[in-house]
Amino acid sequence: MSEFDSVPFLKTVSTEPGVYRMYDAQHQVIYVGKAKNLKKRLSSYFRSNIPESKTRALVKNIADIEVTLTNTETEALLLENNLIKQYMPRYNILLRDDKSYPYILLTDHKHPRLGFHRGARKVKGEYFGPYPSAGAVSESLRLMQKIFTVRQCEDAYYRARSRPCLQYQLKRCSAPCVGKVSDQDYDAEVDLVRKFLTGKSSEVIAELVKKMEQASAKLDFEHAAKLRDQILMLRRMQEQQSVSGNFAELDVVGFANDKGLQAIHILMIRDHKVLGSKTFFPKVPKNTDSDEVLSSFCAQYYLAVGKTGRIVKEVVTPFDFAEQEELAVALSEIANQKVVFKHAKRGEKADYLTLANKNAKNAINVKAAAKDSIAQRYRELRDALNIDVIERMECFDISHTMGENTVASCVVFDKDGPNNKEYRRFNVTGITGGDDYAAMAFALNKRYGKMNEDSLVPDIIFIDGGKGQLAQAEQFFANWTLTKTPLLIGVAKGTSRKPGLETLLMNGGAQTINLEASSPALHLIQHIRDESHRFAIAGHRNKRQKQRTVSVLEEISGVGPKKRQAVLKYLGGIQGVKSATIKELNRVPGISLDIAERIYNHLHDKVD
Repeated sequence: MSEFDSVPFLKTVSTEPGVYRMYDAQHQVIYVGKAKNLKKRLSSYFRSNIPESKTRALVKNIADIEVTLTNTETEALLLENNLIKQYMPRYNILLRDDKSYPYILLTDHKHPRLGFHRGARKVKGEYFGPYPSAGAVSESLRLMQKIFTVRQCEDAYYRARSRPCLQYQLKRCSAPCVGKVSDQDYDAEVDLVRKFLTGKSSEVIAELVKKMEQASAKLDFEHAAKLRDQILMLRRMQEQQSVSGNFAELDVVGFANDKGLQAIHILMIRDHKVLGSKTFFPKVPKNTDSDEVLSSFCAQYYLAVGKTGRIVKEVVTPFDFAEQEELAVALSEIANQKVVFKHAKRGEKADYLTLANKNAKNAINVKAAAKDSIAQRYRELRDALNIDVIERMECFDISHTMGENTVASCVVFDKDGPNNKEYRRFNVTGITGGDDYAAMAFALNKRYGKMNEDSLVPDIIFIDGGKGQLAQAEQFFANWTLTKTPLLIGVAKGTSRKPGLETLLMNGGAQTINLEASSPALHLIQHIRDESHRFAIAGHRNKRQKQRTVSVLEEISGVGPKKRQAVLKYLGGIQGVKSATIKELNRVPGISLDIAERIYNHLHDKVD
């Protein structure tokens, strides 16, 4: 069954709760698990008849096992979750999107600020959410800025004001920074925001209607008109966004398993409304049943939520799963409130579940279609290059401004397309400024200089550039000692630098390949090339911003001092410029469509 001698090991294993780590022959962690009774759980792996093929494959690779005892099963659950994140074992189900969730923050200041927050709750104030995405928070803040005149500026900007900013002129802030509103009136507006964010929109509208009537009675028609506009916008938002129901707070977990993919879709219901949703595609080992997928997902997801936010009281699931009662008890301890998992079969919860399952199924169809498209591109590229296998490709690019702050990027594509976790940047040092050849040599040495395993070597390395850059790569690999040697390809732009005119260079440029502009193989090459270009530019600009205090607008050709001043004044500062669309930039007096596109592309790292 396995080279691992389980008999003496199992004799020494405790019956206490704890966590176990299984290692392969290379002492890599291949599985992390928890158990209420370690001896009983670990003994189950070494039975004479194991029905699950996934478990049989796991056991065959076990070379060693380590255990860690815990006081309770809850402690074991937490430790297991942390170790899975640390080691990312290949036989565990892995939740790929492990970022903390975004919230709206109302700070605890004399004049509270509304803003975006993600991560640990170190800032004093009230947190509303979690929201399904940063985009949902940004959209909510944008809409609230039109309705409530509560400041959204950073504290440093707020403290430095000596006169109202553009947001005050646009009636999107009451300018508490310079005393344009009394503390009492500002607090009343903050209270309306608080009620709105807790789902009490109808109560907010009722208060505004009452104030509007009072203003009209006092013949303060200007204030009454302002309140009327607030009421209209709130009612419009209710019509557009509210999906009202009987339940104040729920998470509804939808699940689909099709086309070799598993998708989990969460509907987040807060204050009787569907606040948003998010789809996950857990990394699932082969032959894993749906029960284990849902169990692992719920444990990892809600433990992560518990670290930065509030766990909901009730989670509706597509089916009952193993250990859901134990998980509910553990999460209840963490949340300091009772948490339950329930499978809904009828009523409103069942309707929500049907919707969540439908979204999960749709997400799989979309992802499968994209996967088929990627697979076709890989097939076309293999045929174009006359090679049998492409499992991993890497691409390099160099970015700098007049030789300063040089950054090299390396992006990685595997069989599923971009693998963002493998992307790397290198701050290039010790070369003459502007020497792209030396920068390329530096990056290649950083990336491959200490590589000692054939399994890590890519099948293809693309170099964004012509013969000179390609020559640096070929020179580096001339003395390559590993068995596997990557295919080196330079991607040279055409004379007009338009997409579709690229030439592929090999063998020092002696061999060239020109693919049709419509070729899926060329589209794949353009994708990885553009990703490396974007990633390099983003790294370079981040590095440059740390060293310079000048406005990023000064770096844009054709945007002089007058245009910069006009854009900043019209859009209320650099943050307003960064969030503006091309149409909004074009509305600035003196800014043509061409200049607007140039500003937008520069600020958003668009590939030329």
